[in-house]
Amino acid sequence: MAASLSLLQARRIALAAQGLDKERPTGPVTSRAVGRTFARLHVVQIDSVNVLSRSHYLPFFSRLGNYDRSILHAMAGRSPRRMMEYWAHEASFIRPEHFQDLLLWQNRAWVGAAHLEHGLREDMANRILDTLATGRPMTAAQLTAHLGHQEDRQHDNWGWNWNLVKRVLEHLFEEGLVTAASRTEQFERRYTLTSRVLPPGLPAVIPRAGALPDGGSELSTAAMDRLIDAAAQAHGIGSIRCFADYFRTPVKAAAASIDRLVAAGRLEPVTVRGWDRALYRHAEARLPRAATGRALLSPFDSLVFERRRLEELFGFHYRIEIYTPAEKRKFGYYVLPFLLRDAVVARVDLKADRAAKQLLVRAAHGEPDAPADTAVELAAELRLMAQWLGLDDVVVSPMGDLSSPLASAVARG
Repeated sequence: MAASLSLLQARRIALAAQGLDKERPTGPVTSRAVGRTFARLHVVQIDSVNVLSRSHYLPFFSRLGNYDRSILHAMAGRSPRRMMEYWAHEASFIRPEHFQDLLLWQNRAWVGAAHLEHGLREDMANRILDTLATGRPMTAAQLTAHLGHQEDRQHDNWGWNWNLVKRVLEHLFEEGLVTAASRTEQFERRYTLTSRVLPPGLPAVIPRAGALPDGGSELSTAAMDRLIDAAAQAHGIGSIRCFADYFRTPVKAAAASIDRLVAAGRLEPVTVRGWDRALYRHAEARLPRAATGRALLSPFDSLVFERRRLEELFGFHYRIEIYTPAEKRKFGYYVLPFLLRDAVVARVDLKADRAAKQLLVRAAHGEPDAPADTAVELAAELRLMAQWLGLDDVVVSPMGDLSSPLASAVARG
């Protein structure tokens, strides 16, 4: 019989797997601690929105507190790299050992390819690859100037009006031939050959699953098993959809992989009272006796990747409203869920006003069953975030049912 768990136990397993079940360590955060956190997560999503902080910085703050962001720059920009960029759950930092498996199973039809005449694309790709093979990493703008490329600006809104060089670069990135050696202060990729970024011993290019007979060779099967095993480790417990969504792998192939991992003893079928679907617990998943953590979570945090999982497991309905017209937003532009112990108890719309050195709480809403200490704990978390961001004050606007008690808690210090 499958083991039976309560919903609260399932939550604690999920939080432990994500490194969110305990209070943060005291003392300075070391590069080793940051590396361990990334190894646990396997993937951190990248997003260009910078209203608060770049999204890939936030998961480490959520789990570690006030850490030095230059540690991430070193992990992604110096050899031997411990993180690199590729498609996973959208554009992401991934562990380099996952690159070949993701290259095999990612099947994104990069839209740029369809908009480029084949001969033109191939010629520009060869010129870019030759340049990067013999020179330093370059941004798209630097490559455009180096190659002497000129073209009329397009105004069809496709590809953010990218020029040919940028479109071909993104196609080469999707194909796994180039990646980011680092990022500029403006968050532009400095492109280089992927072979220059991967640690020794890892092949830079392998065939995609679609190029293999039925996508089911021994190579592709082993790759999928590794990805699903990593996703299950990161989630601790979840459904087929949860594990497939973590790296955005095909659900049918993920389901077959789960069967193999169950047979191998890496996954265990379980039932969770109140979570009505087929569920699996990873063999290494830990069930803590209690959850004592506290964290503000990025809209792109891996705990909240899969919105249906978040609602079924934590009873928290969440949608990001960045692309919703302002007058139709319910909670705000850049809303972070607030995790307290074993529940998501509130949400806050945050903005870093860097000129005024203020962390702005533009709205604060509590969940119906939020505990009595929610405002006090959230105030402490906001003060910690302000310190991490180099801001002097937390300013709470009178928007949302939690704003008044939160403002009082912030004022009390």
